[in-house]
Amino acid sequence: MIVLIPAYQPDQRLVRLVERLGRHRILIVDDGSGAPYRQIFEEARLAGAEVITLTTNRGKGFALKTGFAHIAARRPGADVVCADSDGQHRVEDIEAVAERLSTSPAAMVLGVRRFTGPVPARSRYGNAATRILFRMITGLAVTDTQTGLRGYPSRMLGWLGRVPGDRFEYELKLLLRAARERLPVEEVGIATVYLDGNSSSHFRPIIDSARIYGPLFAFAGSSLLAFAVDAALLAVLVSWTGQLVTSAVVARLISATLNYTVNRTAVFGGAGRTPHRQAAPRYAALAVASLTANVALLEWLTAATGSLAVGKVVTEVALFLAGFAVQRLFVFGRRPADTGTPIAPEPQPAGTRG
Repeated sequence: MIVLIPAYQPDQRLVRLVERLGRHRILIVDDGSGAPYRQIFEEARLAGAEVITLTTNRGKGFALKTGFAHIAARRPGADVVCADSDGQHRVEDIEAVAERLSTSPAAMVLGVRRFTGPVPARSRYGNAATRILFRMITGLAVTDTQTGLRGYPSRMLGWLGRVPGDRFEYELKLLLRAARERLPVEEVGIATVYLDGNSSSHFRPIIDSARIYGPLFAFAGSSLLAFAVDAALLAVLVSWTGQLVTSAVVARLISATLNYTVNRTAVFGGAGRTPHRQAAPRYAALAVASLTANVALLEWLTAATGSLAVGKVVTEVALFLAGFAVQRLFVFGRRPADTGTPIAPEPQPAGTRG
């Protein structure tokens, strides 16, 4: 087992963590911290860690993938436990994740925080919101979606290298991809440790939250674009032809085709996008099911609440989230990929473990 620690502008807590993990192999990826932090990394190296230095700051996701590629190339067959550099992960918790990883068939083992005691509000409520949203979207119950303490068996290193994302969004994308491919995920309870109000965190609330929630934002944008095109075309076609039903059908076909294309290529796509022969029939079936559900749910909610407005809002929100989940998992979902070795980046080694 190798402990992989991505680090950006760390302090002495990184050195102390390496010292306490002395009996394990440790790989640190310096994510472009710069000259003022060279002494910290040198002390970590002297304490027994191997250090890889990136010349510029590329983000936590890039640093992790650099480490995964290095381990796959230099230590094939080794399992990996990822931990943060700021003292939030205790040695006993790291070892608990490693122990579960050694006996579990899971694709990843998460060290999940209990969020008891003094926890910064942004961390407590941010994780709660993400956890609820994640389960609504994917159907996968994960207690702590933002934990940095995670274990991966060696067979997953190639898969880890192919998931996109270079910064904080990368770890959430790993969970989203695991849910999409129905990979088994297990959890191990760990202590919740925040030092100095989590002041050492390099998480940027606005920028990095946008990255994390990007797929949902993109889906919402695609849906709004399709709605705007549908409404505009309907108005134009009705004025030209005077045929409401025909115009509505044509407008919906064009807007649905646009929505399908954007979702397949930009929202759920990438290099591994689902072939048309699989995705198109699924999307068509979803469109029919969504229309039927819209009518039935709207009628039921309106009768139950006595308000058409309330029924309409609840219906649209529910079908929006359901549509996102179904498109991610079924319409554009694919079978689990193989776990071949990723293409390694070109980091600069700064020392090896003695």
